[in-house]
This record gives sequence, structure tokens and C-alpha cells, in this order.
Amino acid sequence: MARTGFCDSKPLLDLHKKVDERRAPLRTWANACGPIDRRQPIEADESRMATGKVEPEHRWERRLSMQTSEGIIMGFHEDSRTHTADGCVDEPVLLYPHGLQGLHSLQALVPSLLRHEVEMALEKLNLIWDRTFAWDMFLDMMRTQTWNSLPNTDLPRHFTDATRAVLVDWLIQVHEMMHFQEETLYLAIHLLNRSLRKIQVTTANLQLLGMVCLFLAAKKEECLLPEVSGLCYLMDHTYTKHQLLRMERKVLCGLKFDLSFTSPLHFLLLVASVAHCSAKVVWMARYLLELSLLEGQCVVFQPVQLAGAALCLSRQVLQEPPTPEGEAAWCLAYSIHVGSETVLLRIMQILASAAARAHSRETCATFIKFSGLETMHVSGHPGLKNASSLLGICT
Repeated sequence: MARTGFCDSKPLLDLHKKVDERRAPLRTWANACGPIDRRQPIEADESRMATGKVEPEHRWERRLSMQTSEGIIMGFHEDSRTHTADGCVDEPVLLYPHGLQGLHSLQALVPSLLRHEVEMALEKLNLIWDRTFAWDMFLDMMRTQTWNSLPNTDLPRHFTDATRAVLVDWLIQVHEMMHFQEETLYLAIHLLNRSLRKIQVTTANLQLLGMVCLFLAAKKEECLLPEVSGLCYLMDHTYTKHQLLRMERKVLCGLKFDLSFTSPLHFLLLVASVAHCSAKVVWMARYLLELSLLEGQCVVFQPVQLAGAALCLSRQVLQEPPTPEGEAAWCLAYSIHVGSETVLLRIMQILASAAARAHSRETCATFIKFSGLETMHVSGHPGLKNASSLLGICT
């Protein structure tokens, strides 16, 4: 098993300008505005009970007794393997490779313990108002998130991954300046990814499309909305209010008014809460997860896979001293089926490569956003600078 603010936006999306000219407003914005966070990492509950003794390199060889038919509880079993197109066998994988002794007695314990922890985590994160329906909501999240990945990474012929990354970087700045919720950003990028494949849009209207996707996401997630004229001002009045509203109708019709999305951030915070992660592990994972928005390769992965890979890589980079209670919590959290070993390693390699070059890229809004005191300076961690060593961790 593998080891396993507001700024002058006119030049931001001008792809014909030099790099230095295009990045100047970003640095001004970064110095003027700090990151806004409305979700604080959940502190560990000291009363958490250890569920068993940790034994290194012990495979979890038996299937856990299932209380639901949703297939979300993790177990190693012959009939749980799937065969890929190239004939390789993909096994479901726990992100933490150590198992627990006394597995026979845990077969009935783990599902109920996991359910209890998930219910508590959803309540602490203010994702539910009534714990009665918490488990049903979690099952629905696991079921519907499979619809959120795209079948391939192909973009329309006249767009490139570099062009898309510049647009996403600009949207991250606008989102931060408007103090929107983090969920709004993830939904906006998801709508952008779908819109690029569903509707025809010219390169000249690419910035307009990005702004419309952010506007639609804000309508779904935010309580207060900006004026349409304010959005036009952010684009230096390159487009009129009529053009923006017409593009909004075009996007809604192209997406068939389907704005549903299960955010990978929700899965990240949920698993981190169940695993009782430290604040620094959570911030590092959030940084890595936001970097995935810039990577066109990540659109084919499911939200829970992105969240699981970000958390696993975060823990590997920080190398915090383990404790028996912490290891037991990780084993419980990673009893959730987050994907195959091959998929998780692939995502971790993408995130490691993105983090290693984030400080030198021209699209560095996320790097600056997570370099402040509020985010514990995670983007500047020395362990992220060396791509080869990070990729070595993931192989």
C-alpha cells in the first residue's frame, strides 16, 4: 500500500500584457486586504475515546458490517476491487495505512462511531440545524457528489489551461475582495468548468462568463448581493449591464438551471473534524484544495477524492508527532470510502506539483491569500518548495 480587495481590475485579465504589468494590481490587493475566513477549524474534543490500539502496517482485511447500503464505509475485500480499462486492479484505500487490532469487535462499532462523529461534525460546522437528519444528509452528499466531476479535461479549441488559470486567479481576487463565503468560490469555478463545455463563448467574453458564474454562485450562497453595475465596474465597464444579464440567461439555459454542487470544502472540513486535525493541518489542506481550482486536470475527480488527497498530503508535509488518540481518530475518519489508491496518488501528485511552483507562478492569488498570519503562513511552508521530495512522499 502506498505512503500514501478591491483593486483596479482592468489589467488583471489582459492576456496580452506583460507578466509584471498584469500582476501589479494583485500585489496591491494582497497588501491591502487580508484573507477573510468564516469557518474556523474544529478543535479536538479531549473527551474523545480511543477505539483501539494502533499497530503499524496492519491491513484492514475484513469488510465492516454495513448499516446502510450506500457503500460509504471503507473495507478491504476481494469483491470490492474494480478493474480499470488497462487491466489493473483498483482497490479501495484508506488514506491512513495503519489498521486497528481487535477488528472483530470493531465490526459493529465503527459504523455507529462514524455516524456519531459525522453528526457532531456537521453540527459543529453549522451545516445542519437538526441532528436528526444529519446522517441522511451525509449519505446524500456522498451520493450526489459523484455527479459533480466532468468526464474529461478537454476545453474548447480556442481555450487553454493557462487562459483558464488566469481567469480563475482573477475570480479568486474578486471573491476575496467581496468577502464572499468560501463555498461561493468553489461553486463559481464549478459553474465555469461546466459552462465552458456547455455553451459557446468567445475569448473576448471569457471574463464576462467568469463574472456571471461568480454572480450566480453568490445568488445561491450569499445573503447580500452586489449590484450589477458594481460588477461591470470591476470589469472596467468592458461589458454593459445588458450584456451581463444576457450572459446570465445564456448560462442558466445552457446548464438547464442546475446549480447543485457538493463542495469539496465541505468534505474536507467534515473529515478533518472527525479526524480531530490540528488547525495547521486544516489550513494546509485548504490551501492545497484551493490550488486544485487552478488545475484543469482536477475537474475529472470527485469532491471527496480532492478533499481526501488534500488532507493526506497536508499531513504528510507537516509531519506532526502522532498520538494514539489521534491515530485512532484518523483511522475512524478514513473508514469513509474516498476512492482508489491510484486516484488518490494521482491527485496528490498534481497538488504537490502545484504547491511547489505556486510561489513563482503569475497566477499566485491563492499563494498570497494563504501567506498571512490568519492562515498560519501555510503557503510559505518550506516543505512545499521542493517538488521532487513531495512527489517522493506520494510514491
